[in-house]
Amino acid sequence: MESREKLLDTFQRTIDSPYCKYSKTRVCQGDILRDSPIIEWEFTDSSYKKYNIIKNTLPYIVVMTQDCDLEQDYKNRNEEVCEKHDKHMQSILVCPAYPAEKFRIGEHLEHTGRVMEKWNSERFKKIKDQKYERFHFLVADSKMQVPELVIDFKHYYTMPRNAIYMVVGEHYLVTIRELFRESLSQRFSYFLSRIGLPEIKEM
Repeated sequence: MESREKLLDTFQRTIDSPYCKYSKTRVCQGDILRDSPIIEWEFTDSSYKKYNIIKNTLPYIVVMTQDCDLEQDYKNRNEEVCEKHDKHMQSILVCPAYPAEKFRIGEHLEHTGRVMEKWNSERFKKIKDQKYERFHFLVADSKMQVPELVIDFKHYYTMPRNAIYMVVGEHYLVTIRELFRESLSQRFSYFLSRIGLPEIKEM
């Protein structure tokens, strides 16, 4: 039996990028979409009858919903006779992925009027090395037109399922490969499930 190290070395030599490209029939976890439209809304009065709709465009988004749920939704909706709809999804979770060059200088959300933190070389290296639990760094791949990207786990959206299916064909860029996708998913889940403990004052 081959050693684990040898198998891992063989695997690493057969993958030259954390990304791949699919002919899109369905939305997958790890899909990266470029220049994706996003809709935000907010109530404008206490009666909840009036609201503002804010249209925005995100340079990159990454699909975060679990792939098994996306696959079941797609198959269930495409059954010749669909008798039950419990596998249908109403919305899909996505995270914005910000171009690293703008993120470093705090200008990745300037179009919204928000002032963001700047990162010096030493602190940004920690983000690139995945040592900040709040952020996930995606490496560049020039052949696939993917720049260096930073995901901030405090920023996420849900998009209507049918809306993302309408735009995926035109805006699809690449898909994050399974192992890299699982790493992203686990880090995102860990960040959302962390427990903030209160400070205990000495008596």
